[in-house]
Amino acid sequence: MATLHYSFFPSMKLMLSSSLLVALLIPCFLQESYAFEARKTKKESHFHTIEFNSLFPASVCTSSTGSIKRQSTLEVFHRHSPCSKLTQDTDATTTSTQSQLNQILSDDQSRVDYIRARLNPVDVFTDRNNHKFVDKKTNLPAQPGESYNTGNYLVTVGIGSPKKTLTLIFDTGSDLTWTQCQPCTSCYKQQDPIFNPSSSTSYSNISCGSSQCSQLTSATGNNLGCSTGTCLYGIQYGDRSFSVGYFSKDTLSITSTDVFPNFLFGCGRNNQGLFGKTAGLIGLGRDPLSLISQTSQKYGKYFSYCLPSTSSSTGHLTLGNDKTSSNLKFTPFDTSQLQGASFYFITINSISVAGTQLPINQAVFQTAGTIIDSGTVITRLPPSAYSALSTAFKQHMSNYPSSPAFSILDTCFDLSNYTSITIPTVSLTFAGNVEVDLDPNGILLAVDTTHACLAFAGNSDSGDTGIFGNTQQKTFEVAYDVAGGKLGFGAGGCN
Repeated sequence: MATLHYSFFPSMKLMLSSSLLVALLIPCFLQESYAFEARKTKKESHFHTIEFNSLFPASVCTSSTGSIKRQSTLEVFHRHSPCSKLTQDTDATTTSTQSQLNQILSDDQSRVDYIRARLNPVDVFTDRNNHKFVDKKTNLPAQPGESYNTGNYLVTVGIGSPKKTLTLIFDTGSDLTWTQCQPCTSCYKQQDPIFNPSSSTSYSNISCGSSQCSQLTSATGNNLGCSTGTCLYGIQYGDRSFSVGYFSKDTLSITSTDVFPNFLFGCGRNNQGLFGKTAGLIGLGRDPLSLISQTSQKYGKYFSYCLPSTSSSTGHLTLGNDKTSSNLKFTPFDTSQLQGASFYFITINSISVAGTQLPINQAVFQTAGTIIDSGTVITRLPPSAYSALSTAFKQHMSNYPSSPAFSILDTCFDLSNYTSITIPTVSLTFAGNVEVDLDPNGILLAVDTTHACLAFAGNSDSGDTGIFGNTQQKTFEVAYDVAGGKLGFGAGGCN
């Protein structure tokens, strides 16, 4: 999740009582390029023929085989997956698929707007819906936020001694790891028991004068705060979501053998917003406080994941390079983008539909650059690039009636009279001539049992940063060699 810059600690001391937070009201090679398909489908030339119902998740959980015999690996599951214990509540069972998707896409746009705000800080920012967000140095909101159903992917780790198991969002767009902690001034509802630091023999707070406390500014975008000598953190992700509390250290357990004492994280006492019923967030960004940096001696600043084709399957998050993926092809991270140092910038060279490269000037992708993000659901493209993609895709889908736009998706089709459909391939070529042929589930998104839309959206301005979202990453092994300065893609990463 993208963070914003807030300055809210000067009055913090007035809101604390002794050492506890009593109240915080502030809120296949092709020519010279590598081309690889995400999975096997019936493919004729440059088209996929698929069963329409294959775009829908099943009602039962299917575990992937990709993590078998891998060390330092966590199982990944979707927030709305039958594989997730977070679905065992009334919200998950009574909300319709279309309503749920509409909320996910709405939250996704909010995330994109705040990523833009972080990358391009200005005093007044207007999103695509003409909502104005004023001066990122204003206070955190005092009003309670709403616990939305988000479209994020989750993992389970352990914190404390003895270990307490917590389900956390994993996010390549964030740096600081945090979880809700007792006693709460204000906490949203979560599925796991809220972590109680007094029950952990290895827990301690970070002091204000320490070098660790001074690192919070770059990790959170906020000024430092103190209470009776204890370092405070505050982080905001959107207009309703934030976490405020003590900056702390405790033992982090990734697996039974991968245990990290003195792991730095946020122990949140005042938390509200867009986190579903998870216990918090794991930051996989570049900052020194991210999980990747804090575990670098063991994992070498290398991690990879695979997101499953549908939410009824599991994927994996692997820390370290276990060298089990031999088909990875790497594109260099784009180091020319000076803003957003925590984000992972990559370079798109071209887009092809049904094997034909679209007539898009490469400069279109270079104006504001592109990041890869595990938390953004739908890939965002420059306006002219998206227009070219939409036009070409509709030409190859002319046999199917068009249908009205759904939320942020405007290239949609009525498939009510079809059980199987034929869609054109879509591929993106990144720097280094790495061509990624998307999985059908990364091309078309089912809205309901009769409609589906192209799973891309256009930015509102050519100066907006592009985002390669998690829908398009499905089924690939996506490997972040942070130390080596490159990003890898490998087909069949969940198998």
